Amino acid sequence: MRNKLVAASLLVISVLTIKPIFSWAEDRYSELQIFSKILNIVEQYYVEPVDTKKLVSGAIKGMLKELDPHTNYMPADVFKDFESETAGEFGGLGIEISIQNGVLTIISPIEDTPAWKAGIKPGDKVVAVDGQSTKGFTLVEASSALKGKKGQSVVLSVIREGNDKPLDITIVRGQVKIKSVKSTLLDDGYLYVKITSFIETTNKELEKALADYKEQNKGKMEGILIDLRRNPGGLLEQAIKVSDMFLKEGVIVSTIARDPKNKEVSYASKKGLYTDVPLVVLVNEFSASASEIVSGALQDNKRAIVVGERTFGKGSVQSVIKLGDGSGLKLTVARYYTPSGISIQSEGIKPDIEIEDVNAELFAKALTEKKGLREKDIAGHLKSEKEKKKQPITSVETNAVAWWKDIASKKDSDLTEKEKLFKTDYQAYQAYSYLKAIKALNSLKK
Repeated sequence: MRNKLVAASLLVISVLTIKPIFSWAEDRYSELQIFSKILNIVEQYYVEPVDTKKLVSGAIKGMLKELDPHTNYMPADVFKDFESETAGEFGGLGIEISIQNGVLTIISPIEDTPAWKAGIKPGDKVVAVDGQSTKGFTLVEASSALKGKKGQSVVLSVIREGNDKPLDITIVRGQVKIKSVKSTLLDDGYLYVKITSFIETTNKELEKALADYKEQNKGKMEGILIDLRRNPGGLLEQAIKVSDMFLKEGVIVSTIARDPKNKEVSYASKKGLYTDVPLVVLVNEFSASASEIVSGALQDNKRAIVVGERTFGKGSVQSVIKLGDGSGLKLTVARYYTPSGISIQSEGIKPDIEIEDVNAELFAKALTEKKGLREKDIAGHLKSEKEKKKQPITSVETNAVAWWKDIASKKDSDLTEKEKLFKTDYQAYQAYSYLKAIKALNSLKK
């Protein structure tokens, strides 16, 4: 009798558990039935013959468009191109794009690529490609329109801040081979490192640059300036490896999926070779994704001073799934969080020290121009008692302004690598100044 009661109880529990599942499945089946009916009606009665495969593909794209700009379906040919891009060599223009407020927008042209050389700028709004409006484009459709054979030209009509009318910029497609890391040796054991994007070879390229730097300076490493401006991101794994080079311990980044319990945390391996070298990281509003992970990891672990402008704020995680027919699904599955638990998404990384991007030459000119003439500005004026007691102060002409004015008069062929780097880059020069100041501060603590 007892066994029968237990069996009856289990049956009731099973029915109560299964009923909601049946209800969910019934609703879902009903929705799919409607889709199937519409597809059949279109196939049978549309005024012209239709391509069923094209209709289904369009339906998938429309469904994913309801989610977010980074979730996309990639047909087989597009997915093949996507796979080659992460390897660091591909055919095309060399730009990172996004859909912002329904408009195709350039996050950043990758340095030394066709788009970079043609004059495409971060923030350019692409309103047409070869005369075709980009209104309503998904990222995949935009990517498809921009790609083509090597040697073919494409005309991008862009709206740029400060211009009333669209600019038509012609770009000749080329074979894009990304050099992820570029380094310049500065004075007295300092190194400038530009990371353009995070591809499969980034950590290896950076390891080599740092090893060469150490060897050239006989082990002397005063400081490293890491430039992540206009870096559109790339591979998460590479962002973690780059961060790990400079951290003794601690969290690098966390990813949290729909279920908060589904949390993945990446920690420093404690094998970093450059954990004591002073660091300054330079970012701007076009530093996105993986570059924000590196910035956040080094900032939150008190390992680097982050300077520049607030970053882009692309803090979502995409998982790439290869489907049976060679196509692919890029699906947003989680959000990134910095070691202190702050979500990068839509917020970005706020620099410790904000440095606006200004024209170096105009800035120098503005500082040296006098707004008004006073008695003390006249050469040979009679000095006051206070002026007599004061120690001579260093003129503004002997510091940054004088430095800019000095190199501005030189030919490019006569400039050192450092002078070429900083000649028109106010942000980088200021970041370098902060890096050198770390040494002075450290010496005061001793």
